[in-house]
This record gives sequence, C-alpha cells and structure tokens, in this order.
Amino acid sequence: MILSDSARARVFAVLARFLALALVPIAYFAEPGRGRFLACQWALGLRFPAEDLNGLTARTRDALMAARAVAFWRDHHLIGLTSGHRDHAEQRRMFADEVGRTGSLHAARVRVLPADESAHVKGIALDVRPTEGARWLEEHGADYGLYRIYENEWWHFEHRASRPELLPHPGVKLVGVQR
Repeated sequence: MILSDSARARVFAVLARFLALALVPIAYFAEPGRGRFLACQWALGLRFPAEDLNGLTARTRDALMAARAVAFWRDHHLIGLTSGHRDHAEQRRMFADEVGRTGSLHAARVRVLPADESAHVKGIALDVRPTEGARWLEEHGADYGLYRIYENEWWHFEHRASRPELLPHPGVKLVGVQR
C-alpha cells in the first residue's frame, strides 16, 4: 500500500509523538525540569534529520525551539525547519539561479533576495514545514517573536521585536523600513 503525502506526514507525526513520550523519562534524567522540552527536541530532530539550526541567532533558535515544543505538546503540531541560516555564497547562488530561471532581477526578487538583503544570511529567518506547523506558527508565533513576513511564502517566518507589515513578496521595498 502506498500512502499519500498527507497520510505519510500523519504517520510520521504520530511516530514522533510516540517517540517523544518514550524519551521523556530519559530526558528528565538528563535535564530535570526540562524533560518534556528535551524529549520534544530529540523527537523532532529524528523526525526532521536534515534540519540545521546552526547559524541562527541565539534568540531566533531559542524562539523556534520554544514555539515548537508548545506546538508539539499542547496542540500536537510538528514544526520542522526546511532552511534557516544561509551563508552569503549560498544566498548569492540561490539568487543567481532564480535570475537565470526567471530572466530578470525584478522577477527573481519575488521569490529570492540578494545576499545583502536576506534575513536568512542574518540568521533570523526560518523556512518551516509542514503546512500545519506553519499555520500554527502564524497563529501563535507572535508569542515567540516569530512572524510570517510575505504573503506569497506561507513557510517563511522571521524573528522580530514586533509584528512587521505583511508584504506581498520579498522584493517589495517599503520606504523608511529597514530589514
């Protein structure tokens, strides 16, 4: 039997919750008082093994970890990181690839920003998955300083001190607003 993507995601979510519950006693032993938090992080690390939190600012990383622990235990939603920090070279390559794909700098900026403008390079941007996790984060992320930034990117959140204006896409520049 072949499972659909959504069915497979639900199976993996159930397995991650089961694994976290099994890991709670070990996590409490490792860090008394933070067992559920730690078990959640371990389970999500196994569920999303390719995610990389390196390069995120400490505040961004802590906000993500706190938000996803609450989403996991309280509301049974998983939040995984598809992409976080990117170095200048990677962001430059992504922008150049998008320029090549779209044929113009302006069209490329609708989906990817140059390295000197990217919040990913600054370590404050998070591209998250799955869509249910992003929906949870859009609803509750402000409690952690995590905000969806672009209308055309349901997955992109940034750690900010206050709620920014939701922009249509990355290429929009607001007069007087610094990113």
